Amino acid sequence: MKLTRRGFNGMIGTAILAETWKAAWPALTNSATVAAQATTAETDKLTSLSLTEVSEMIHARTVTSTHLVKALLDRINIYNPKVNCYITVMGKDALAQAAILDEEQKAGRFRGPLHGIPIGLKDNIDTAGIRTTAASPMFKDRVPTEDAEIVRRLKTSGAVIIGKLNLHEFALGCTGDISYFGPTRNPWALDHVTGGSSAGSAAALSADLVYGALGTDTGGSIRCPSAWCGTVGLKPTVGLVSIRGIIPCSASLAHCGPMARTVEDCALMLGQMAGYDQLDIFSVPSTPVDYVKEMHQPTKNFRLGTPASFYDHVEPEIDVAVKEALAVLTKLTAGVTSNAPLWDGLPGGGTGDAEYYHHELIEKYGLNYMAPTRPRYERMENPPPGAKIATAADSAKAHQKLALTRRMIDASFTNFDLVVVPTTRLQAPKINDSLADEMKNASRTTGGSNSGKIYDWFSSGGGCFNTQPFDAYGIPAISLPCGFTKAGMPIGLMIAGPHFTEGKVLALAYAYQQATDWHKRQPPLRADTVVPPIIEGKPDAKPGDAKPSEEGKESGS
Repeated sequence: MKLTRRGFNGMIGTAILAETWKAAWPALTNSATVAAQATTAETDKLTSLSLTEVSEMIHARTVTSTHLVKALLDRINIYNPKVNCYITVMGKDALAQAAILDEEQKAGRFRGPLHGIPIGLKDNIDTAGIRTTAASPMFKDRVPTEDAEIVRRLKTSGAVIIGKLNLHEFALGCTGDISYFGPTRNPWALDHVTGGSSAGSAAALSADLVYGALGTDTGGSIRCPSAWCGTVGLKPTVGLVSIRGIIPCSASLAHCGPMARTVEDCALMLGQMAGYDQLDIFSVPSTPVDYVKEMHQPTKNFRLGTPASFYDHVEPEIDVAVKEALAVLTKLTAGVTSNAPLWDGLPGGGTGDAEYYHHELIEKYGLNYMAPTRPRYERMENPPPGAKIATAADSAKAHQKLALTRRMIDASFTNFDLVVVPTTRLQAPKINDSLADEMKNASRTTGGSNSGKIYDWFSSGGGCFNTQPFDAYGIPAISLPCGFTKAGMPIGLMIAGPHFTEGKVLALAYAYQQATDWHKRQPPLRADTVVPPIIEGKPDAKPGDAKPSEEGKESGS
């Protein structure tokens, strides 16, 4: 073999380069790993910021909407398979919205405080061209042609809709574990329920997978998951936020409200959500309010009430946390009184709203519900012999009593301005226990949500939650973190006031939040966190069907 000088030099050079590369490879590999870790750390830092913080950054032009969307999508890709809070991720749409809003940002045009901020929607809120499922097999392929009014308002204010969030099927339960797309898991402990029905909204916030979310509340569906996931959720005055275009649980009790990580985030969101909707029969005229400004009002003259009936059968750890919270609030206000009775003429039973809505669905789709939900409507359509059948007169009577309740409740606030109670009386159960119990109870539940019967001890003393009366009252109520159990699970505190006193409710919640640091704690969720198996209850689930989707694959977009 004959080599030229050039060939010989080339061969030697290649050998030297190879040895050099071989020696340098570990350092280069480590550099790539460090760079990847740094990028992940930057993403996690960005997604952990509050909605208010990123709003300030958007307006200061130190971050773009595209940055926020991409950071969330990266984190959703890692953590949604663990938490299962998204049903549909609207990645393409969100990036397209963000690009338009970034151009407006460059030009110095801002639509409002939500400009460019990604928001998630509970998947019972209609989105044009994107499926809205209510977490039910009945609606798994349903694609609305129009946005709900609240979605239109959010888009007009510059919010970016990043996805649709999991919920308890048709918002008919308080756990969040009955969904065609599988149970939502609590980021603080993946084997525990989130609370429902706005399960995905609270879980996504807790896991830093969205900056703000919308929930709906008929019996506590904003406040219960907020309490059990360590986030903040506000149920506004009935009619303050439009519910047109939202799949109802029970329309006359339904509320739509903001969910976020801090009180100020909820105040900021509510200012963009509230407003009269002539086409919503439940909507009420209201004067625009700067809720962020109202939130900063002094609280030293607020008189607080603690209605005794809401403190019955409260678990000891929750009782201790709430009493410690009351000690803090006592220093921030004019004091607390336990002599604070509320109007007790609550309407018993249902108003018939849910039955009316689902009767039409069953005529069209049949009894295509998840197994724990189905018996309720089987009995409705085919009542057993001797069963009492609700009549139109019963429904009319219930609506009249509801109207009277809402007219009289404000008169209760005579010797006190706001009430403070535990959001829940009991801790979040484990998903497997909850599913097993819901399946067992499905055959004997005769009304209301099946999950209202979870564990016999849930029903003791009026139930697990303190939330439902405030939906009947129609008054504003907020849940925010006030402590943790020994097992590390969040505890929620609820503050409520008369109709249209959102400003005072937010002010007291904000004052408490500023005096404590519960809202700053984060769940121990990591990329290598093992997802516990679900043993009980995957009724009617079909492999491959019950999976969250990426937009453009299964979402109908």
